[in-house]
Amino acid sequence: MKINLKYEATPENAKLFAADIVAATQDISGILLDYSPQGVQAVDDIIENLRSGDSSMEDLATTLFEFGCYLGEVFVRNHGAIWKVSSETSFQGMTSMPLLIEMPNGGIGNPIGKVFKQFDNGEEDSISYFYDVFRSREDPQGQ
Repeated sequence: MKINLKYEATPENAKLFAADIVAATQDISGILLDYSPQGVQAVDDIIENLRSGDSSMEDLATTLFEFGCYLGEVFVRNHGAIWKVSSETSFQGMTSMPLLIEMPNGGIGNPIGKVFKQFDNGEEDSISYFYDVFRSREDPQGQ
């Protein structure tokens, strides 16, 4: 699948992709994504809404990529994660996504891939569930 990206897919640019989808979501649907943990459910709902339309994953690849960057930025801003190039992680060769996040405890997550999976599979690949589980691995109290 070809994803047409506005910026190079680098850790430094992940926040730019996220900012673009925040602006587009506000403009198109009036939903303000504020990088809070509570906002993750809004992304879940948006992806489910996109699934119910006539667009294919190929048609929405750039949008899905940007939502994945937004999800990753929620981890960065709220849980101390950092963006990594996937080829420089233990996931090398295991994902087609160029960027992953690494949590302070060393856990590696694929928020971009998770958004694509939810679009493909629906609620069984819930973004909110991924967020809760991945975050709880970092913080045993779930806070």
